Parts: sequence; C-alpha cells; structure tokens
Amino acid sequence: MTNLLKGKKGIIFGALDENSIAWKTAERAHEEGAQFVLTNAPIAMRMGQIKELAEKTNSEIIPADATSIEDLTNLVDQSMEILGGKLDFVLHSIGMSVNVRKGRAYTDENYDFTAKGWDVSALSFHKVMQTLFKKDAMNEWGSIVALTYMAAQRTFPDYNDMADNKAYLESIARSFGYFFGKEKNVRVNTISQSPTPTTAGKGVKGFDGFISFAEKMSPLGNASALDCANYTLTLFSDLTRKVTMQNLFHDGGFSNTGVSQEIVDVFQE
Repeated sequence: MTNLLKGKKGIIFGALDENSIAWKTAERAHEEGAQFVLTNAPIAMRMGQIKELAEKTNSEIIPADATSIEDLTNLVDQSMEILGGKLDFVLHSIGMSVNVRKGRAYTDENYDFTAKGWDVSALSFHKVMQTLFKKDAMNEWGSIVALTYMAAQRTFPDYNDMADNKAYLESIARSFGYFFGKEKNVRVNTISQSPTPTTAGKGVKGFDGFISFAEKMSPLGNASALDCANYTLTLFSDLTRKVTMQNLFHDGGFSNTGVSQEIVDVFQE
C-alpha cells in the first residue's frame, strides 16, 4: 500500500455487502490509511453485513436516512466528533427505484414510487452536500464523489426511472460543485461506472444481458467494483485537486465505442 489517503477522514454511504462498490471503497480506503464513518439507512443495515466491514476497517457506524435532513445533520455532527475534525472525502453510493422493485414499466410509473426513488437516488445527494456546506464540514481540497451510470445519457429501456434519477444526480454534482469549489475549494464529481453485479444492480431486469453486452463492447472490458474503488480513491487523494464538476466515465472505453468487432461477429453468425 502507498498510504495515498494517510491522515484523511470521511464518510462512506451505501456499503451493504462485499459486492457493493462502497464496501470495496471502504476496504481500500482503510488500506491506504484513511479513517471514516460508515452509514446506511436503518433498513439497509438490517439487510447487509455492514458490522463486519466496520470491524475490518476499525470504523464506527452511524445509521442515517439520506433523505432526512435531521438524520444527515446528526450524521455530520457525530462524524466530525468521532473523527476529530472536518472531513476530507464523502462517497455517495445510494440508488433505489421502487418502480423497478415493483415491476412497473417506465410507461406505467407509479408517481409516488417515482418520487421516493428520486429522493433516495438523486435529491439525497443535494441534501448531503447542503448539510456539509452549511456546517462547513469539509476541509479545503476535500472531495465528494457520487456513483452514476451512463443511462443518464443513453437509453437502456429496463433501467427505468433510475436513468432519470442518475441524470438529475449528475446535474446536482455540476451545480453544487460550482459553489463548493468557489467558496470552499472542495471538489464534486460523479463516476459513471460499468454495469456492476452489486445487490442493487442485479435488481434491474435484463442486467446479465447489460453486463455481457458491455463486456463485448468495451476495449478494456467492464470495470469491476474493486476497479471502481481504486478509481474513487484517486479522486479522494491530493493527486486530483483540480478535477471537479466532472462526470467521469469508468467503463473500459464503452462510452466512446460505437461498435466492437465482438458485437459485429455476434450478428454475422
């Protein structure tokens, strides 16, 4: 290990189990010398194995509903108390569509479901940053990262309203990134990751097909959860101090590939 994050402190949202990107990021951040608080919604914590991760990384857990300002205020206050000061990094790794879970098609949305998914998946990012901003909880040159997917730019029919949520999430990163940069020298970016077999990802209809297609399209192949964790760490580090308001594709080249020979070969068989 290189101690890339030695002395840095932060909050990691969304670690559920060992398949999640947040989980891998926490493991790697710990290996690189960071200290952090783990958080997830109370219901997610009952479903996952976050206590195991906390023991492994010598971290404390603070349950918080990321859609609740009260919970987020408590989370930020407690985190600074536990960690002994302001934060250097925050990872927002949260996404959920009730319409997807309930099998509602994009052309037959339940709008109460839509609003809940939007609040959890996208607006929560604004709520997190607004809480950090108002409390002046980030150190200068700190870094805030959220995870997204390129369905924000291109249509993947079964990704449903999550595509709209991710587009909104990326817009928040640009808009809030401006103010966080100008006033506090804090970076805000999103990582557009390859389709990854996390617990949340597997809930999307046809997800195995997504993964297979992207693997054949991407010159470097799909990026794994661990690959994404490593990339996230570079954004937490001091090596990327002037990178902000960006949507950074981490997908093995998929986003810039029109068609691959492997795909052509499939249709010529």
